[in-house]
Amino acid sequence: MYHMVNPSERPAGALAAVAFEGERYGAGVSYFRGELPPGKGPGLHRHPYPETCIVLAGRAEMVVDGERLVASAGDTVVIATGTPHAFVAIGDEPLAMVAVHASDRIVIEWLSEQH
Repeated sequence: MYHMVNPSERPAGALAAVAFEGERYGAGVSYFRGELPPGKGPGLHRHPYPETCIVLAGRAEMVVDGERLVASAGDTVVIATGTPHAFVAIGDEPLAMVAVHASDRIVIEWLSEQH
């Protein structure tokens, strides 16, 4: 058995071009794929599972558990369960990133007013 999911079945959000939740399809993962202009990104938040961020293009200034880092195209950042984190696109080009959530549905606990 398999599922092929059409882009129209993966709704966009305020920060993501695509959001996929695996629960409906029996997949144990979910993800966001986003393209953000410089200066945009989600505020401080955390998840009750690990998150893996794959930078496809551009750069992201991230704060992970209070530590600042810059992730560039080709970098993968693994964020542990429950770790507070935020990021913003920096530089002159848009940030293209996939954020894989180790859960069949996306759960976000916002820790700041900015989302």
